[in-house]
Amino acid sequence: MSKDSLIKGTLILTLAALVARALGVAQRIPLVHLLGDSGMASYTIAFNIYSLLLVAATAGIPSALSKMVSERTARGAFGEADRIYRAALWFAAAAGLVMSALLYALAPLYLTWTDNPPEALLAIRAIAPALLMFPLIAIMRGYFQGRQHMMPNGISQIVEQIFRVAVSVLLAYVLLAFGLEWAIAGASFGGVAGGLAAAGVMLYFARRFAAADRDERAAYAASHKAKGQAAVGEADAGAPLAYGSIYKQMFKLSVPIVIFSMTVTLVYAIDSSIVIQLLKGALGEGGATEILGILGGRAQSLAGIPIILAVALSQSVVPIISSAHSVGDLKQVGAQTGKVLQLSLLTGLPMVLVICAAARPINSFIFANKAGSPWVDQYAAPIIVALTASAVFQIVMQTSGAVLMGMGRMKPLMAGVAVGIAVKLAASYALAPSFGIYGIIGATALCFIIMTAINLLVLRRAVAFRVLGAARWAGLALTTAVVAAAALFLDGWSAQAIRPFSSPQWDAAVQAIIQAGAAGLLYVLLLLATRTLTLADLERLPGPLGRLAKPLLRRLGRAGAKQRGS
Repeated sequence: MSKDSLIKGTLILTLAALVARALGVAQRIPLVHLLGDSGMASYTIAFNIYSLLLVAATAGIPSALSKMVSERTARGAFGEADRIYRAALWFAAAAGLVMSALLYALAPLYLTWTDNPPEALLAIRAIAPALLMFPLIAIMRGYFQGRQHMMPNGISQIVEQIFRVAVSVLLAYVLLAFGLEWAIAGASFGGVAGGLAAAGVMLYFARRFAAADRDERAAYAASHKAKGQAAVGEADAGAPLAYGSIYKQMFKLSVPIVIFSMTVTLVYAIDSSIVIQLLKGALGEGGATEILGILGGRAQSLAGIPIILAVALSQSVVPIISSAHSVGDLKQVGAQTGKVLQLSLLTGLPMVLVICAAARPINSFIFANKAGSPWVDQYAAPIIVALTASAVFQIVMQTSGAVLMGMGRMKPLMAGVAVGIAVKLAASYALAPSFGIYGIIGATALCFIIMTAINLLVLRRAVAFRVLGAARWAGLALTTAVVAAAALFLDGWSAQAIRPFSSPQWDAAVQAIIQAGAAGLLYVLLLLATRTLTLADLERLPGPLGRLAKPLLRRLGRAGAKQRGS
């Protein structure tokens, strides 16, 4: 097992995250058809609570372990690295056992407290065993990352999602004959199958790694003895590290990352806990349950798409910021901060506009409404638009938060999370009586806006950076407004005029392609016309994307103008 370079390792993890997220989104499509929106409400409740506990048990620990292990192995303290790894494994085993037991035992109390449907109980308990495995998997991933082996992590993420999707859909289909409650539980149990598959992959690579590790230590020892330096084991001289000190250092590094990583998951868990409670007075329990199913099964799946590319692209620049900050190069930190924020915004916003522009036909084609539910017809597309629009603020929030982490500014980052979640809760209860589900989604957007504002304020005080400039902000605002207006008109026209098939679902497919394509093309043309998008911006896009963009601007004569101006 050869070590991976920084660039190769980042590419592996980014690609794996993209594939895993895409599979996770794809999973919801057949489940909506099998379980319906009411069934998806129970699935959403179980999945969001599980995700929240999973993040609490694993997020941050792999990064902290990676840092601690890489520092020890770099100086030949392999014994210390092994001891840290063992301590982390013991913590993971204990955390997994406690979290799994708590989720299983407290599920009835949670459903009673939140006034959520009892059909979710079996689904919550079905997914609880997955928490036994994922902390251990996370620790193994962190250890491999610390030893500069990224391939096991990437492959395990993809295999996990493949098994999760396949088993979820298969069990939901098979168990539907025994009732909806069992089908929902079968869909939840896919998480357990994914965990078992990921654990198998990690154990396979661990066995391969053991032999390679012995060779690496032998080579290290021979090299250092030849130079008259300390060999393997001599760097571990003295009393072994106490588990208490290991955990103290590990938690100090990981807790801030855990808190920030939990933000979006916590927001979704809050929604799955309060939506039925807040809306059943106006819509009835059945209507409120269907609204939650639409939010969790349809809107959250589509609203997660713009985040994939934007966050993956921004992550490739964050290590540069961290490196520059560590040597005190604040000018470089400011320049890279502006670039990463600009990059995430310009790549995330078009996806948001495209999904919002074609929300009605996309929903009709992918998820359909086979049950003929009036709630789907009335609420599905508007909910998708509202939640997807809030993703713009989530993109900037996550990107600016990642920059703060790279700079080591963890306290204001955690304060921003606390304030944002408090605003989310207060605004949900304040707005839901007047605006229903849109008030709850508005509270989510307000949470991300508050956190984004706090992050940017802290960044402004730390470094000087520029994202677009006044003229280009105006061009971006004009472009967004024109695309939104054109999309609204096109949606009304295509719903009446574009019906080439006798099937409403396939008519919706054609409408979705036309509306999404028109919105995307209009967005790019307007950015170019208003000079909001430049060659310099496109050159910052990674690899093939940047190379594909250059011929377009050269044909418009802008590349030549740029060269003459320089």
